[in-house]
Amino acid sequence: MTAIEIFAGAGGLALGASQAGFEHLAIVEIDNHACETIRQNQRAGHQLAKDWPLCHMDVRDFDYSSIQCDVDLLSAGVPCQPFSLGGKGMAHRDRRDMFGEVIRGARELRPKAILIENVRGLLRTSFKPYFDYLLLAIAFPTITPYPGQSWREHCGRLRRRDPARGLSYDVHVHSVNAADYGVPQWRDRVLIVAFRSDLSVNWRLPDPTHGLDALVWTQWKTGEYWKRHGLDRRRPGSMSRRIAASVRAMKALKALEDSRLPWRTVRDAISDLPSLQRGKGLESIRNHFLNPGARLYEGHSGSLIDEPAKTLKAGSHGVPGGENTLSLGSKSVRYFSVRECARLQTFPDDYIFAGPWTSAMRQVGNAVPVLLARIMAQSIGDHLNTSREPNSLPDNVLSFDQRLKVRKTG
Repeated sequence: MTAIEIFAGAGGLALGASQAGFEHLAIVEIDNHACETIRQNQRAGHQLAKDWPLCHMDVRDFDYSSIQCDVDLLSAGVPCQPFSLGGKGMAHRDRRDMFGEVIRGARELRPKAILIENVRGLLRTSFKPYFDYLLLAIAFPTITPYPGQSWREHCGRLRRRDPARGLSYDVHVHSVNAADYGVPQWRDRVLIVAFRSDLSVNWRLPDPTHGLDALVWTQWKTGEYWKRHGLDRRRPGSMSRRIAASVRAMKALKALEDSRLPWRTVRDAISDLPSLQRGKGLESIRNHFLNPGARLYEGHSGSLIDEPAKTLKAGSHGVPGGENTLSLGSKSVRYFSVRECARLQTFPDDYIFAGPWTSAMRQVGNAVPVLLARIMAQSIGDHLNTSREPNSLPDNVLSFDQRLKVRKTG
């Protein structure tokens, strides 16, 4: 299966798609350090990244006509700053709103499927009119705005379109927590998955594989979690309110009905990495360096080691001082090393990050967790492999309500 990736960053989404069996025809990214990360992994002969055709450029300048074969998947880690809760929330007024480039790619490539990842802030009530417009534009990418036409005017045209003609996509929207799929990090994200309507793909979000209750059960009921890590069973001490509430709810239970695996914790992810002194690194493990200077900020505490990490962030003015740290107790924290952050984002240990510390941390914080990307790309690929293959797009297409299947969960 073939794929094009735009806004690739350091390659988290591309790695997951490669693991799922997609062969990339182009990887498009503008950031210098992120591109150098991909190049260094290619020079090192990384098994998955070595054959990626990297296009170091502004995606707005990318010529889709250079792709001379059918594309199965168009994937995009669209810049999240216009919609992030930590940003200014300017949406379409932010010059970094690049959803239009995904729509252009859909229009020119006509891929069988589209996968977009973004922050949960995209679902804010204040963004709903614009988000609904984006979903329509993705569903009907060949209906382009007239010169000077506003998005609201274009939205009206999309709603009044001729339902009997044109390329269209079935669009699915889901809010997911990466921890529910085995990522050792509480990371809420929005996934937009679309399939070309002529393929008649009946897709549903893959079922979560991991759960909070299962983690609490192994920690505070059976003690299996502590035994696995060679620790004495602990008394409930420093824990988040989320975990504490689940512990209280579990006290009266004699059996766990949830068949999912336990959420993976920070300890699960990084406990086998060597400990480091601050300001020192190890030559044997790339990117494993503890930068000094971490401190607590009001409302921004470090991650607890026996829970999934807090959401790693990129930071617009350096490395975030709260979320990208590990709590050491007694109101003390330390920064995660880049390699530890990579573990929390499920990057393989042989994948290296280029650039200074702040840039490497930003690359990892911006990335799509590789495991989450693989699970979603695998599901898309499985459905494409079982869909019917028409010789051409049909003259008659389904109604809007049948095509635009938007499912918002979470």
